[in-house]
Amino acid sequence: MTPSAGDTAWILTSAALVLLMTPGLALFYGGMVRGKSVLNMMMMSFGALGLISVLWVLYGYTLAFGDDVGGGLLGGLEFAGLEGLLAADPLGGVEGEAAGLPPMAFVGFQAVFAIITVALISGAIADRAKFGAWMVFAGIWATVVYFPVAHWVFAFDGYTAEVGGWIANDLAAIDFAGGTAVHINAGAAGLALALVLGKRVGFGKEPIRPHNLTLVMLGAGLLWFGWFGFNAGSALGAGNTAAVAWVNTLVATAAASLAWLATERVRDGHATSLGAASGVVAGLVAITPACSAVGPLGAIAVGAVAGALCALAVGLKYKLGYDDSLDVVGVHLVGGLVGTLLVGVLATADAPAGVDGLLYGGGLDQLWRQAVAAGSVMVFSFVGAYVIGKLIDVTMGFRISAEAEVAGVDLTTHAESAYELGAVTGGGYRATAPSTAAGSTAVDATTRERVQA
Repeated sequence: MTPSAGDTAWILTSAALVLLMTPGLALFYGGMVRGKSVLNMMMMSFGALGLISVLWVLYGYTLAFGDDVGGGLLGGLEFAGLEGLLAADPLGGVEGEAAGLPPMAFVGFQAVFAIITVALISGAIADRAKFGAWMVFAGIWATVVYFPVAHWVFAFDGYTAEVGGWIANDLAAIDFAGGTAVHINAGAAGLALALVLGKRVGFGKEPIRPHNLTLVMLGAGLLWFGWFGFNAGSALGAGNTAAVAWVNTLVATAAASLAWLATERVRDGHATSLGAASGVVAGLVAITPACSAVGPLGAIAVGAVAGALCALAVGLKYKLGYDDSLDVVGVHLVGGLVGTLLVGVLATADAPAGVDGLLYGGGLDQLWRQAVAAGSVMVFSFVGAYVIGKLIDVTMGFRISAEAEVAGVDLTTHAESAYELGAVTGGGYRATAPSTAAGSTAVDATTRERVQA
């Protein structure tokens, strides 16, 4: 079969859009932390981008999409180093729009999924993690958790290998673009790491506010833009399935943002820009598994439910006592669960996936499949991340010192400051940096002293 030039162009374009999501996430997360932590927060995303790209080529792709080595749990090593994938022979033994891509186009598209999944976890431990420990965790978690789960969910029989993963083929759960493999996976891992590292200094006792909501909204906009490649690109072809996924992604996200704002208005008396941006991400998360299975009205319902529930869920950390810094649990874990389970309720056979959910006469058959897939990934990821995080914590230490946290992780870890507030004459302000000499007492990096003209 000759590769389709149109489909190949769409997949490569989609891969570039999804790659843009990681810098978008860095802006989104970076704006949500305090000014003394923004560079470290962004570095955690950029660090994941560099590390996972290399691991994907070395062995990540083959563990995810190689021929199954037993029970639908893990791919083999036949594609290690991308061996044998440089020829133009297209992937595909499946019917329909997905059968005509050069192997490397699929490799590149799936690589950026692995990158963003790892980067998402970092928001749960903002302000207090050692950068080196984070990088070690990212590499081990991707190897032990993400690559196998990607095999479970995305490796269909006969497409990249003769036998693929158990969720995709044996369970037949629907996860079009990664509600389980990406969002539930990252959300459960974020919860585990938040428990391993403990609470930030001052959590629950003093306000810890976003330092730059402009960055947050810019990051959310870039995420929404890139997500069209994430969802519509998962059709693996430029056809009807991609078009349906595109429209569903648009309206679900819009509905979720509106629902989050409405929830804020009723609960708090005002709607916020942070709520609008967070609602956008919640809607994107929820429609990810469902965008090929529901119609546009179903997509609006998915988004509305996710926006309201995620807006409520982000407050659970204060009631339950875990410090998920940037609400990875409330948005990605809860949003991923909502979208994955609602496939079993709102799916319609008129959509490309061709399955009826509970409300369309399909009974409970698809719903239980969705529940098993979601629960399995959640438990596997949580346990895996907790064990890996604990091992790192007891060996090299995962958390920075309290003094370094108060001073700001940007300065104490990276010897940099995001905002250079230099001396200004005429009654201005001069920023004073904390001493980092051994035995000195760290001072908040944002301390200022008045300069007389």
